[in-house]
Amino acid sequence: MKLVKSLFLGSVAGLAAAAGAQAADLPAKKAAAVEYVRVCSTYGAGFFYIPGTETCLRVGGRVRAEYLYNEPLERNDDSIGFLARGRVQLDARTATAYGLLRTFVRLEITRSTGVYNGFDGGITSSAQAAQAFIQFGGLTAGRAPSFFVNSDIPNENWGTIRFYDFPDVNLLAYTFTFGNGFSASISLEEGTSATEQLGGYGQRLPDVVGNLKYSGTWGSAQLSGALHQLRSNVAVGGDFADSEYGWAVSAQANVNLPMLAEGDALWIAATYADGALGYLGFDPEVSAGTAAGTVLDAYIRANGDINTGAGWSVAGGLNHFWTPTIRQSVFGSYARVTYSADAPVAEFAEWRVGSNLIWSPVSGLDIGVEALYSNLDPRGALLRGDDTWEGRLRIQRDF
Repeated sequence: MKLVKSLFLGSVAGLAAAAGAQAADLPAKKAAAVEYVRVCSTYGAGFFYIPGTETCLRVGGRVRAEYLYNEPLERNDDSIGFLARGRVQLDARTATAYGLLRTFVRLEITRSTGVYNGFDGGITSSAQAAQAFIQFGGLTAGRAPSFFVNSDIPNENWGTIRFYDFPDVNLLAYTFTFGNGFSASISLEEGTSATEQLGGYGQRLPDVVGNLKYSGTWGSAQLSGALHQLRSNVAVGGDFADSEYGWAVSAQANVNLPMLAEGDALWIAATYADGALGYLGFDPEVSAGTAAGTVLDAYIRANGDINTGAGWSVAGGLNHFWTPTIRQSVFGSYARVTYSADAPVAEFAEWRVGSNLIWSPVSGLDIGVEALYSNLDPRGALLRGDDTWEGRLRIQRDF
C-alpha cells in the first residue's frame, strides 16, 4: 500500500514539474498600461487632460438657495418667494495653430415660487442651456453673454438695477485683438427689446452689436453700440409703416482698488437708448419698478408711423473686502425714459439703490443678505408712483 501511495505522489509531482516547464516556455501576457489623469495648469486651477487627448477639461457647477421678500402692492400680491437653482458646466480647451479652441456648456435647473414669478406668484420649474458656445481664435458662436457688456465689470448685485446685466443671447461674433490691451468686437445677436406695440413684428435682422475695449492692470474701459430693427405688421389705412431702427450706446469702466483691500473694485456704466430700451436693463416681462404700465421700445401712432421711446441710465457699484472672508457691495442706478405726448405709456424716472454683505467661511461657499430700495417718479397718469423694498437671503456653493 505504501508503495502504491509513493508511486502516485511521484507521478503527480512529475506532471506538475512538466507542466511548469511548458508554461515557462509560453509568451507572457503583459498587463495593459495604466493611463493616469494629468493635471493641466495652462488654463488655471481645476483643469485636467482628457485621457488620450491634448484637450483640457474643467467640470464645475453651483447650487444656489435664495429667499426673497418684496413689498406687495395689493393685498392679493405675493410678498415672499423661494428659489433653488442647480448649475453644471463643462469648459474644454485645446491649443491649436490658429489659437485657442474652446467649447463651453452651462446647464441650469431652477425651481421658484411666489414673488420670483411676479406678484401673481405661482410655481415654475425650468431647465435650460444657459450658455453653449464655441470659441476658435477670435470667433464666438452659440449662446453667450452679449458683447454690449464689458465682461470685466465686477458687479455683484442680486436684485435688479438698470444695467444690461450680462444677458445670455444667441450670437455670432468676432473679436479682433490689437495688442497692448486693445480689442474690438462685432456681434450679430438675437434681438433684445423692452416691449413693443407693433403687432408682433417678424424679425428680419439681428441686432448688430459692436464694442471697442481696453484692458489693463488698473481695470478696463469699453465703448459699446447696438442697432435694433423695429418692424410692424399692423396696417393703418391699408398701409404698413416703414421699418425703423432703434439704437443704443454705452460707456462702461471698472477700476481696481488694491490700495483699499485686495479684490476691491469700482465700476460704472452710462447708457443712452432710442428705440432699444432693453439695453438700459428693462426686462420685457417686468414693469418698470412699481409701474402699472410697461416700458416700450416703440408704438404705432395714429397716422400709422412707428414712434420710439428714448431713455438713459447710469449705474455703478463698489465692492469692498472688510476681511478676506467678508465682503460688501454697494450699488445703484438712475434711469429716465421719455415718450411723445400721444404715447400709450407714460414717462418716468426711477432710482434704485442697494447693498449686500457676504460671508465666505470656506472657499466656494457664500452666505449673504441684500436689501434693495426702488423709487418710481411718474410723469403721467398711466403710472403709479411708489417706493418699495426687497430683501434677499442667499446661500450658494460654487465648485
